[in-house]
Amino acid sequence: MASSYRPLRLALIHASVLGLLAVAASGPSSAADKVTFQTSWFAQAEHGGFYQAKATGLYDKAGLDVTVRMGGPQVNAMQLLLAGEIDVMMGYDFQCLKAVEQGLPMITVGTSFQYDLQGMLTHDNVNSLADLKDKTILVATPGRTSWWPWLKKKYGYTDEQTRPYTFNLQPFFADPNIVQQSYPSSEPFQAIQQGVPHKFFLFAADGYPPYGTTMVTTRRFLEAGHDVVRRFVRASLEGWKSYVGDPAPANALIKEANPKMSDAQIAFAIAKLKELKVIDGGDAATQGIGIITEQRWQKTYEYLVDAGLLKPEVDWRNAFTTEFVKGLQIMM
Repeated sequence: MASSYRPLRLALIHASVLGLLAVAASGPSSAADKVTFQTSWFAQAEHGGFYQAKATGLYDKAGLDVTVRMGGPQVNAMQLLLAGEIDVMMGYDFQCLKAVEQGLPMITVGTSFQYDLQGMLTHDNVNSLADLKDKTILVATPGRTSWWPWLKKKYGYTDEQTRPYTFNLQPFFADPNIVQQSYPSSEPFQAIQQGVPHKFFLFAADGYPPYGTTMVTTRRFLEAGHDVVRRFVRASLEGWKSYVGDPAPANALIKEANPKMSDAQIAFAIAKLKELKVIDGGDAATQGIGIITEQRWQKTYEYLVDAGLLKPEVDWRNAFTTEFVKGLQIMM
């Protein structure tokens, strides 16, 4: 009798071993790495690549469990990053260089846009940024320590020309002599809705040097999860490529996170990103999207030092690394 049960026992043992192997294979060693990513503002098309990577499973495919957290006026992403409450944030070159100056361990690992989206909204009688000497220029407080010194020096404008920008477009609509700071997908969209003829001038087209919508982490997170950062950067950039081709998956998440965002505004923003070639222009045209270079960072450093916004002894190379984007060659 015992011998008749031997094949059955062997089969059961074999099945048990296979089951244990399957459990081991699906255990912690293959678990997705968690990453919390903080955006800079309410969900919008300008964040689309990250939402697309989440919506289409690109992060999952990279072995990442990514949480995309929406920013806003009360969210201090830099504080959250340094406290370890988030792992990567949507950042800005000036912010990283100032962090290095202050001894804070922040580092840029890639970018979404080859150019900062900051620009100027004018009435349609203005032909270029050089034509503002007789205009009143509305500048928000942060702009006075970022783009305004660049614009003032380049074109000889004066502080006396400026008035505070309170993020209300009524003064612009009411006075044809007023121009104001703007993003291409925001204030111009409102001008169209009001039927106000206007023009938009991107500062980067006149040489303003910083990148836009960068990926910033801490050196602590980078050292602990070098491969996690590599996979996050690549999947995010693949998300941007996918978003430009078919934005529907990300747009659904964007509207879920930010119900005030309309289909019309999203479509307008995507059209502007394409028109201005902020994703695939500049160095990205030949080196792939997301690329950052030492030459561009040096120009930004030199501008900040010249404007008195950064100490010249700052080691600006500590603000970034090109290792995660150099050679990726993700082309649009």
